[in-house]
Amino acid sequence: MTLLQVRVAEDERGPVLVLSGEADLTTLDQLNGALDAQIWAGARLLTVDLSGLTYADSASIAALLLAARTLRGQGGELELLHPQPIVARVLSLTGVDQAMTVRGAPERW
Repeated sequence: MTLLQVRVAEDERGPVLVLSGEADLTTLDQLNGALDAQIWAGARLLTVDLSGLTYADSASIAALLLAARTLRGQGGELELLHPQPIVARVLSLTGVDQAMTVRGAPERW
């Protein structure tokens, strides 16, 4: 199993959380901590780069949805970037791709 790696980068629009490895129940606290740190630091647009994420379970998806809801309540937005095909499929099957912006998703999985 590949543990979750989280790196924070910046672009002209704001902070970017770059995730790689696997996000599951065992890494949920790490993911929530990274999301919360950016939200409470005042991010209004938080981008989460999923290009290196090979797996995301329902708890991780729920964490992303909660972060998006929190940001929306503060006048902000969370967007997901470049999910790998398996993660894009989970986002689509759960309707997350309808609840928040997903850019760079593969057209087929």
